[in-house]
Amino acid sequence: MVEDFEDKPAESLYLEQYWSLARRRYWYFLGPLLAGWLVVWGASWFLPSVYKSETLILVEQPSMPKDYVVPNVADDLQERVQSITQQILSRTRLLHIIDKLNLYANERGRTEPDNLVERMRKDIHVALVHDENNRQVTAFTVSYLSQDPHIAQRVTSELSNLFISENLEVRQRASEDTTQFLQSQLEEARKVLAEQEEKVREFKERHPEDLPAQLQSNLQILRGLQDQLQTEGGALNAAKQQNVYLQSLLNQYRSLQKTPRTGGRAPVGLPAINDELDKLRAQLADLSSHYTERHPDVRKLKDQIAKTEKMRDEIVADLKAGATKAQTEDNADTPSQSDGQIGDSSPMLQLQSQLRANQIEITNREQSIAALQAKINGYQAHLGQEPLVEQQLTDLSRGYEQSKANYDELLRKKNGSEMATSMELRQQGEHFRVIDPPSLPMKPDFPNRLKFCAIGLAVGIALGVTLAGGTEYLDDRLHNEKALKDLLPVAVISELPSFTTAEEERTEQRKVWAIWATAALALFTILGGLAYSFLRG
Repeated sequence: MVEDFEDKPAESLYLEQYWSLARRRYWYFLGPLLAGWLVVWGASWFLPSVYKSETLILVEQPSMPKDYVVPNVADDLQERVQSITQQILSRTRLLHIIDKLNLYANERGRTEPDNLVERMRKDIHVALVHDENNRQVTAFTVSYLSQDPHIAQRVTSELSNLFISENLEVRQRASEDTTQFLQSQLEEARKVLAEQEEKVREFKERHPEDLPAQLQSNLQILRGLQDQLQTEGGALNAAKQQNVYLQSLLNQYRSLQKTPRTGGRAPVGLPAINDELDKLRAQLADLSSHYTERHPDVRKLKDQIAKTEKMRDEIVADLKAGATKAQTEDNADTPSQSDGQIGDSSPMLQLQSQLRANQIEITNREQSIAALQAKINGYQAHLGQEPLVEQQLTDLSRGYEQSKANYDELLRKKNGSEMATSMELRQQGEHFRVIDPPSLPMKPDFPNRLKFCAIGLAVGIALGVTLAGGTEYLDDRLHNEKALKDLLPVAVISELPSFTTAEEERTEQRKVWAIWATAALALFTILGGLAYSFLRG
């Protein structure tokens, strides 16, 4: 039957051609479509179901603020999770889980343990979860695939517990190692510091008076010694003058004893004693203007004046007694046993005693001056050594200060590390916490029968289009008026209309109904399979 396409729009012409093609080749399209879909979708029901149990583990930050306790485990979280994953996926750990949960029971007798370990590694999946900026790991998921949903849940629970316990162990071990390392470094620093302290102490013991801290004290002591030296020099000069005076007085007194009496004239020594008293009183007046009455030189000078006055009074009294006695003896014209002598020798003994005391004083003053001069020379030597000693002490102190600063810094770090270790041992540091417990899967993760349904539909369409298009391409019959006109060498002058009988119209109508019924059946079959896969998949 040749169809009439004359005077029809191009759009309508194409629709008519496609409809004509569909009516001719619908079995070639719908049959492969339904068959291809059924094969792919049906195969999904024969594949073994694999269930996936998954848990979400949150990385919680330390409960203590970092301002109070600074963690001493500063490794990268992503690297730590990967390291823990490698430890958990080790052969020993996985074989322990396989034996504990009796995994792969049907295969354990037929394959090597290494093959079971490798298969289990493929069934375990760990995925990191980052923050919005994709900079920091905030959580991670752990999942396990198994044909038994309960086993998948148990294995996932076991793995999550391993991650939590392994993380605590890793952090505690790392924290303790850090603390022990700082402790060992602190011990070394303590030894170095003790050595530096010993060097400084020994140096100070070798130079007790040459240290910079003794500079002002040495200067004050030196000034004091110089003042004492000056005082002792003055006292020595005074003692020497006193010695000369006492010696001359003693000589005069001796000569007086050898000369005849002079009646009422004063002996030659009395003017010298009076001059000495005047000098002593003048010195006392000068010292009193500078020192108090309790000053040793003032008191000593007063004692000397008192002794000189006493000695003068005794000489005068002795002279008076001698003169009286001489007059009595002259009147009696009898010789005296003490002719040529003046009374007893008490004043002379006092002079000799004072002279000996004066000589002892001179000796003591000279020794004191020598000792003071030696001390002054020593302190001047200390002051001369002070710059060199200061430089050496500065070098030693610099090393000590550096060692002390290093020790203090290590001590601070060690104390902070001990607090961080205590925090880790109490599980108050960074730790893992399960947010979503391991799920019990109700639907298999593989095969995804909804996906297989869509894939089967795509495969069926491809097969139907290929088969329908291929048969149409290989069919050399003419099915429309345009194709017939294209084959004629001349233009068609007239056409005969198409005449169809009632039977042909009924047959054509039944064919149309058959097309729609077949298409509806395929559609409902595919939709039913899709709904079944969704509900049971």
